[in-house]
Amino acid sequence: MSVITVTLTGAASIMFEEMPDSWVFLLKSPVVTTSALIRETAAGHYWPLIGGLLLAFSLLLILAAHEFGHYFACRHYGVRATLPFFLPAPPFPITPFGTFGAVIKIKEPIRSRRALFDIGIAGPLAGFALALPASIIGLLLAQPDVPKPGPTFNDPLLFKIIIYLFHVPNPMKWNPIYWAAWTALLVTSLNLFPVGQLDGGHVLYALLGPRLHRVVSKVVFVLVAAIAIASFVFYSSPIWFLWTLVLAFLLKVGHPPTFIDEPLGKTRIALAITAAIVFLVSFMPFPITL
Repeated sequence: MSVITVTLTGAASIMFEEMPDSWVFLLKSPVVTTSALIRETAAGHYWPLIGGLLLAFSLLLILAAHEFGHYFACRHYGVRATLPFFLPAPPFPITPFGTFGAVIKIKEPIRSRRALFDIGIAGPLAGFALALPASIIGLLLAQPDVPKPGPTFNDPLLFKIIIYLFHVPNPMKWNPIYWAAWTALLVTSLNLFPVGQLDGGHVLYALLGPRLHRVVSKVVFVLVAAIAIASFVFYSSPIWFLWTLVLAFLLKVGHPPTFIDEPLGKTRIALAITAAIVFLVSFMPFPITL
C-alpha cells in the first residue's frame, strides 16, 4: 500500500507543477489523483508515473535500510523482532510524503548496554548510508527554478554542503530523488533526537545511563517546544507542535532498563560521534516555512 500512496504523492507533485491552474482542483483526493494520473499516462505523458515510481523506490528503499539495520542488529543479539512493515499515508496534497514511515516491533527487552547501543544506532546509520548518495544524485539532477509563492522546504546542512561543493543551482526544481533524500534526512534527524525510546534515546541511554538520559530528554523536550513556538511565530508553521506532543508522550513512557552493564569501547564511542554528525547535517530547525 505504501508503494501506491508514495507513487501517487510523487505523481501528484509533478502534475501540480505542470498542470494549468484550472486543473489543480483535481489533486484533492487519492481517487481524483489516480484518475488524473491514468489520464496523463494514457495520453502518453509518462513522467508523472515514472517520477512517482522513482520517489517510491528511493524513499522506501532508504526507510527499509533504516529498519533492516535495527532488525539485523536484533538478530545478531538474539532479540526477537518483526520484519519491517510500512505505514501508508494519504498522498499529496493531504500529506507531503505519502507514508508515515516504517517500523519494526521488538518483542522482548534488550538486556545489555551494548545490544541497546548497537540496535539503536544501526537504523539511522544504515538509512543515512543510502540517503547520502541519494542526496548527491538528487541535487546533481536538479534544474534551476525561480522562487514561487507558497510553502518553502528548507535545506538541511548536508544539502547546503553538496550545493556548495558541486555548484548546484539554487533554488532548484523538485525531482523525486531530491525529495526522497530530503524526507529521509528529516526522518533520520527526528529518530536521532536523544529522547525516550527514539533511536537517539537508546544511544544516549547506553552511553550515559538512566539518570542523565532523563535529564537530557527533558532538556531536549524544552528546546523542541521553544522551536515549535518560534516556528509558529516567525514562519506561521505549526509542524513542530506535533513532534513536541510525540516527545511529551515518550517522556511519560520513559525508557526500559538494561540489566547487563558493560563498557562500550572506543569503536562505539566513535559511532556515537558519527551519529551526532549525521544528526547535525540532517536536522532542519525550520524544515517548512509558510
